[in-house]
Amino acid sequence: MARVAVIGGGISGLGTALMLGRRGHPVTLFEQDARQAGEDLDGDFFHWHRPRTPQAVQPHSLLAPVRTVLRAEAPDVYADLLTRGAREYHEFDWFGEHPPHRDGDDDLVTLRSRRIVLEAALTAAVRREPTVVVRRGCRVRGLTLREGRPPRVTGVRVGAETLRADLVVDASGRRSAVPDWLVAAGCRPPVVDSHRTGIAYLCRWYRLRAEGPRHPGRVKNGSTAAFALAGVFPSDNDTFAVSLVLSTGDPTRGALTDPAVFEAAARRFPATAAWLALDPEPRSAVLPMAGLDNRWTALVDDEGPVVTGLVNAGDSLIHTNPTFGHGVALGLRAAQHLAVHADRIAEDPLAHHTWATRTLRPWFDAQVTADRADERRLAGSPPPLDRRAAARAVCAFEDPVVMRARAQVRHLLLPAQDAYGTDEVDRHVTAWLAAHPDFTPGHDGPTRDEWETLVPR
Repeated sequence: MARVAVIGGGISGLGTALMLGRRGHPVTLFEQDARQAGEDLDGDFFHWHRPRTPQAVQPHSLLAPVRTVLRAEAPDVYADLLTRGAREYHEFDWFGEHPPHRDGDDDLVTLRSRRIVLEAALTAAVRREPTVVVRRGCRVRGLTLREGRPPRVTGVRVGAETLRADLVVDASGRRSAVPDWLVAAGCRPPVVDSHRTGIAYLCRWYRLRAEGPRHPGRVKNGSTAAFALAGVFPSDNDTFAVSLVLSTGDPTRGALTDPAVFEAAARRFPATAAWLALDPEPRSAVLPMAGLDNRWTALVDDEGPVVTGLVNAGDSLIHTNPTFGHGVALGLRAAQHLAVHADRIAEDPLAHHTWATRTLRPWFDAQVTADRADERRLAGSPPPLDRRAAARAVCAFEDPVVMRARAQVRHLLLPAQDAYGTDEVDRHVTAWLAAHPDFTPGHDGPTRDEWETLVPR
């Protein structure tokens, strides 16, 4: 069995350590933050200052791979997640009555939950795992390497102490110091493919009142304006988040941090207005997040692996702008692959790179393409109109066949060209367009003039 050191105790690090430990590998997990997710979910979520993890307080959609991996690798964690208040939502629940079942339909499930709930369930499981040692409040300062072609990582340095390992997993996130450590040690640099996004997020959390309604009815969770997106993220324990997305260059962005301005703007979008009409209790300030990129970091270049004995996982490997909610799902998929193939990967990291490039990279490329289009649109330079794609998006909420294809893409089960590229989906979209000959793509949110009267520059 491989001795493994995991750097980083976020969701990817916890998931990797747990799955490796349950396969008998002795694991030491290092996390520089001394605090951990516990039983006080609201206290941890709303009052834990985590500047290195700004996404921790942003809304999450835990997509199908999260559920699939946990049910396969850690069913106790999945059960605990539900016990703590996470809720399953099947994409066909939109229709009330599900269509006739097809293979794969069982996977089209979102877990509605704040990230902290998953962290707490994973943390509790890792504490119970005898093969995993967690060292919190303990910062890794560097790697130990053995010369060779390529060099081999043999462990990690923590202060004056060295922990030897057969495999080191970098799960320390998008600000990982590992690439700099490798370069400082004389290794060839990792290959980084980075694409800056000009998109900003602002969200505010609410809780439904005990004596009030529990749901606004059959309302979509998203609305659009020509320059902004609005969304609702129903979550655990009667919480939900309202989110607004706009260009980082929008002159009104700063004003939206005022809760009154934020809420007035959100009420101009049908999706968010419907939830705010339930008179929920505000639970947070307006929480901004920007300065994001899509980044792929490969420990392999044209000459082969830059080192052996080291792999990256989670945001250290693939970091995507959270528009589609891919991060946790891709992180747990990578963790599962590492756990299953740990002994081989310790000797041949090229195998892990090949798997990641084949399995994860297409979703990264799709995110980059989508973000470029969104950035142009939100900044006032939309790409050419695609009437059929717009019709497909509307049709999905009326036609289960098209909804199934949409869900397969959303849940990382099929690429868009495969899900939407079938004769059946094509026929259904064509029939919908024939029944709606006057369909013109548009927005259900405010005009720019309406926005400017609400949101000062």
